Formats: sequence, structure tokens, C-alpha cells
Amino acid sequence: MTPERFRHITEAYGASPERWPAQERDAALALVAAGDARALAALAEARALDGMLDAHAVAAPDPELARRIVDSAPTKPERAFWRQPRIWFSGVGFVGAGAAGVAAGALLVSLLAPAPAPADNPHGWFEQSYSGTAFGGAPSDWSDQ
Repeated sequence: MTPERFRHITEAYGASPERWPAQERDAALALVAAGDARALAALAEARALDGMLDAHAVAAPDPELARRIVDSAPTKPERAFWRQPRIWFSGVGFVGAGAAGVAAGALLVSLLAPAPAPADNPHGWFEQSYSGTAFGGAPSDWSDQ
């Protein structure tokens, strides 16, 4: 045990040997028993600090202060009607999502459904594939335009 290590121990754990690490306690006590001047100075400083810390006491809080704190605490707030959770509110969300899905599906079907083929065009199903979109309606032969 070196005097520097002994100083570290007393600064960290105080002057009481019961608080020192068990594996270093015997060596530290032997250093004190040998009368090392630096170890004894470190032990005296630790005892002085321990005495100051032990002398410090916190006064009990005033009961009037505790009563004022409790009285100033907010009570349970009244909830506004629109903030109260209702079961019907979640149902409105389901209805809205369903209506949006129906509208999107109807729009998609109306845009992508092929128009009926004329009777004189035997391959109308191939020619009409883009007729329901913005690209539809143009003839495949552009020479007559």
C-alpha cells in the first residue's frame, strides 16, 4: 500500500476503516500503524471532512409549508366535451375511411375500364385498351391526320 493509494481510499471512502475496500483494508491499517506521515495526514483530513458532513443536519419541513403545497396543487380538471373520448368517434373514422375507399375504387374503375368495342372492329379489345385514359381515342394509323 502506497501513501498515494491510501489518500485515494480516504478521499473516496472516508476515515472509517469499515467503509474501505475489504481487500485493501489490512494493508491500509498497517500503513497507519507504521506511522507514515502522509497516510496520517490523509487520515486526519478525511476525519475532518467526515466530522463536517456528520454535523450537517437538514431541518424538518414546516407543516404549514406542506399544507400550502398540497392546497396549491391542481385538482382534477374538468374535461371539455370535445376532449372526452367517445366510442362513436372511432366509428366516424371507420366510416370516413370506408367512404374514401369506395370513392377511390369507383374513380379507378371508371378510368381504367375498357370502352365497348364497335361491331365493325374485330380486334377492338386490343385497340380500346387505352380508351378510358387521357391517351385513348387516338387512331393507330396516323397517316390520315
